[in-house]
Amino acid sequence: MSKDKTDNRINGALGPAGRAENWRRLGSEEFDVVVIGGGVTGAGAALDAATRGLRVALVEARDLAAGTSSRSSKLFHGGLRYLEQLEFSLVREALRERELMLTRIAPHLVKPVPFLYPLTKRFWERPYTAAGLLMYDTMGGSRSVPGQKHLSRAGALRMVPALKRSAMIGGIRYYDAQADDARHTMTVARTAARYGAVVMTSAQVTGFLREADRVAGVKVRDVESGDEVEVRAHAVINATGVWTDELQSLSGGRGRFRVRSSKGVHIVVPRDRIVAESGMILRTEKSVLFVIPWDNHWIIGTTDTDWHLDLAHPAATKADIDYLLEHVNTVLATPLTHNDIEGVYAGLRPLLAGESEETSKLSREHAVARVAPGLVAIAGGKYTTYRVMAADAVDAVASDIPARVASSITDQVPLLGADGYHALVNQADQLAAQHGVHPYRIRHLLNRYGSQIHDVLAAGDERPELLKPVPAAPDYLQAEVYYACTHEGALHLEDVLTRRTRISIEYPHRGVECAEPVARLMADVLGWDEATVAREIDVYTKRVEAERNSQSEPDDQAADAKRAAAPEARQELLEPVE
Repeated sequence: MSKDKTDNRINGALGPAGRAENWRRLGSEEFDVVVIGGGVTGAGAALDAATRGLRVALVEARDLAAGTSSRSSKLFHGGLRYLEQLEFSLVREALRERELMLTRIAPHLVKPVPFLYPLTKRFWERPYTAAGLLMYDTMGGSRSVPGQKHLSRAGALRMVPALKRSAMIGGIRYYDAQADDARHTMTVARTAARYGAVVMTSAQVTGFLREADRVAGVKVRDVESGDEVEVRAHAVINATGVWTDELQSLSGGRGRFRVRSSKGVHIVVPRDRIVAESGMILRTEKSVLFVIPWDNHWIIGTTDTDWHLDLAHPAATKADIDYLLEHVNTVLATPLTHNDIEGVYAGLRPLLAGESEETSKLSREHAVARVAPGLVAIAGGKYTTYRVMAADAVDAVASDIPARVASSITDQVPLLGADGYHALVNQADQLAAQHGVHPYRIRHLLNRYGSQIHDVLAAGDERPELLKPVPAAPDYLQAEVYYACTHEGALHLEDVLTRRTRISIEYPHRGVECAEPVARLMADVLGWDEATVAREIDVYTKRVEAERNSQSEPDDQAADAKRAAAPEARQELLEPVE
């Protein structure tokens, strides 16, 4: 193995040269497991299988975390409201996973976040909620974070001055955790590559290979070039989330469960529009509403409505946005308006919709089904418990693999960037002086890359201009764009502006004003000519325009029609099988 290949393997780099090599390997090697789907469950399954010593390939039609896994509420949480539904095992499992992320697996990416639970009913609500939070803390919710703290109305207002005095009679502060979901998913996939998995994006499954009655691999199309290849494997895991049913139809098998898509919309507003030291969790007539601190912003969400239209590009409507504003404004002293909104995003939850009442109750849990010999599907669940879901999926295909399959060990495997992170936090001032950037910037980078920060900053050694901010998006360095292409598998402008960074939801221009300089930086790595640069800018600009237009429409059908007007960045994508 050449030095470059060895270095890429060690740091899990997903760059242009590595992509060409991975495409060659897909067609020339036989794998133990092929995982379809580059969301957090698929990436987790690839990492789980690779760290068990299996030969693994992960294929994703679009980009890592292109679907649900970049459009969540960005929380690692136990699911406080599930206690009311008596889902004790689900809460306990989620809290254990949250603890693992905070302490061992991803302390650089997953951070504690405080929430205020405002109390509105006298006498019964405080003891009732306190009992639930005590259970939450006892199950593991207060190991690495503080336990619940009771506040009077005055104390709650000191914590969240933005609240109306009349909106509560007191409050309880508790802690959960949060992460940039797209960055976390991408890091899981890169960690899988670090342990030998072949990770291939823009790789659409178009069919299944069969030997007698069993699935023996997949047919894959490179949607960048149109090339096709057959990938042979002992087992295939369908981890495609809301696309599960489409893949099951493509395989010719009848699934044990169906997946129902539920749309969740979030809005992003500037931090100074809500004066508060903590997030908030508010009860609504349907569920709960989160107000989540997000660097210099707040994320407010979410909705929960059925979605039966385009799975790749769910559209937020004016009604969705109005719902969020109306509910959050019931408690805010200074109401938010549409003019305050910096960004909007819509995602789809893959909920289980079983054929009987018994399986319908699984909607917040996950299920694994053997669709056919050699093919397993996994769906449902929560982002927080992705690691458990991944382990269950690999356990389910173990009987199809000739070699002995070891037990899952991912609870012992830190993600890329975790090792050495805490020491580097203590050395932030020295790193800042060494590279000529502000210590605040170093700490920001450490919370995005962990100990991989050295590779990010190294680009500035030969090109000092890369250590300057991205034009019109000063929270990010140009080196981050460069690194997204050399190490993080970004192939298109939207990959960088919507997932490797979150420029598309954090700035009112939604990335349009920095599209050209970012595209030109990417061109240096990916070898784009002027026509490609122009096309990438045009496609991204039309995407933003279509999203803005959809967000002024009154219903899903009208919003979907507006969003569908935008072209695909990946031109060779085939239409899904009906």
